[in-house]
Amino acid sequence: MNYFAHETAIIDEGCTIGEGTKIWHFSHIMPNCIIGERCNIGQNVVVSPQVILGNNVKIQNNVSIYTGVICEDDVFLGPSMVFTNVINPRSAVNRRDQYAKTTVKKGASIGANATIVCGHDIGRYAFIGAGAVVTKNVPDFALVVGNPARQIGWMSEFGQRLEFDQYGKAICPESNEAYELQEGIVRKL
Repeated sequence: MNYFAHETAIIDEGCTIGEGTKIWHFSHIMPNCIIGERCNIGQNVVVSPQVILGNNVKIQNNVSIYTGVICEDDVFLGPSMVFTNVINPRSAVNRRDQYAKTTVKKGASIGANATIVCGHDIGRYAFIGAGAVVTKNVPDFALVVGNPARQIGWMSEFGQRLEFDQYGKAICPESNEAYELQEGIVRKL
């Protein structure tokens, strides 16, 4: 075994778990998941069947990742954040064939207690504020907050707020990397 699993963790058959991954207390990894290298899965986390996690994904305590979710490399999922996988759930109606796909792209961070309504993708290096309720796609590098979530700015790859000048240029205050904003799209220069 090239990963660590706490003795209270349950790992079902058919999972692929990458080298250096750590799975902590009372977490359940369900069948046919693919978990990348160097992931950290906190306490009381459920990873449902067929979920895909890239490398270096950090999942804080009390998160359930439902079937239909894909997290690319370097994603951060804050404590008690929530994914959904059916738009109109009913206890008496089986909708397992209607799970909506949600992709959280490389480097995105989702804050504590945020909710991601299924079928909406989170862009590269986007930053979802604590408690936000995401009801639509989030662009790359966007900073969104509130219920429903609305965009209030842009973030760097280092998670610092970007302030664009009149020419659409910004410098990350932590990394000194340059960014450009053109026609509502941010890219790193």
